[in-house]
Amino acid sequence: MPPAPEAVAVLAALRLRDPRLLLSERDVCRLAPAVGEWLRRGVGPDRIVDAVCADLPGPLLRRPAGLIAYRLGHLKPVEAAPLPSPQDQRRHIVPMQNCEGCDRGYRAEHPGLCRDCATVSAAA
Repeated sequence: MPPAPEAVAVLAALRLRDPRLLLSERDVCRLAPAVGEWLRRGVGPDRIVDAVCADLPGPLLRRPAGLIAYRLGHLKPVEAAPLPSPQDQRRHIVPMQNCEGCDRGYRAEHPGLCRDCATVSAAA
């Protein structure tokens, strides 16, 4: 199965940041699933490139793909929890009612007596 185009673009962008990170086609196919996992976790391409290229050692190993694979595996971000939908964020607001005893405003689902009038009515 061919690698995802977004993952290939991220891996190709690495060499633009640092020419020592030139990858072979085989390396791209091997590393693309790890990049895809980062993308699924909500990390943008620029942030992935930043994470992989940060604090690179002066002399790189003969195969930069090993370093990239290590960083993609060990620096993998925590999976983000899904954001609640706007409908879930809306709170239910209890409507205002007028007390049938004293005409004072109070919040309740249904019309009736306010707390004070209900207490007096229960005591009587």
